[in-house]
Order: sequence, then structure tokens, then C-alpha cells
Amino acid sequence: MKKLLSIAVLGLSLVSLNAMAHGAAKPQHGGVVQAVSDLSFELVAQANGAAIYVVDHDDAADVSKMGGKLTALNGAEKSEAELKPVGGNKLEATGIQVAKGSKVVASVAGVQGKTVTVRFSVK
Repeated sequence: MKKLLSIAVLGLSLVSLNAMAHGAAKPQHGGVVQAVSDLSFELVAQANGAAIYVVDHDDAADVSKMGGKLTALNGAEKSEAELKPVGGNKLEATGIQVAKGSKVVASVAGVQGKTVTVRFSVK
């Protein structure tokens, strides 16, 4: 029985190490990073809106077929803008304000054939 328990504990520890290896990446552009569907999404506030950089295991992801909607909540104020690919691994939304304290939701279509929702809290 002890041997079986030891094997189970060892197996679980290996699974948890593997899960940690695919966590959210560190910000590369000074933004906030979240991991969804084995991809990292970095939200970066810009003067005229916001950008989202998509990374797949430390490599820039091709976002040419991605798009969607970005929704920002600044207190009681809500704004929305369309996310469009602008080259490389960058999606951009213009005409939206993302500031400290904002809660932002990105609905991104075309991620591995499906739509994913990524939630950010801007600090």
C-alpha cells in the first residue's frame, strides 16, 4: 500500500511540474499577461487604444487570421472596440481607454479554430 501511495504522489508531482512549465509568460512589452489555450496574451495600453501580443511557447504566434472584441470597464464606464491584426503577433483595438484599475475582457476568434475569452486586471 505504501508503495502504491508513493507512486501516486510521484506521478502527481510530475503532472504539477508540467503544468507550471506552461504558465503565463513574463511581460515583454510592459503589459499584463494571461495564459489561455496554451497561449500567452499580453495586454498593453496605448495612447489611442490597446494592443494584445500573442505568444505560443516563447514564439510569436501568427495572428493574421485572428480578430475579435476588446471590452474595458473603467469603474462604471464601459467601452468596446474591435480587435484587428496589425502584423506579426500583434492585435490592436483603437478608440478604447485602458488605464490602471481597468478590467478588460478580450474575446479573440481564430485561436486554434475557436474563440477564447481572456480576462485582464490592469495594475
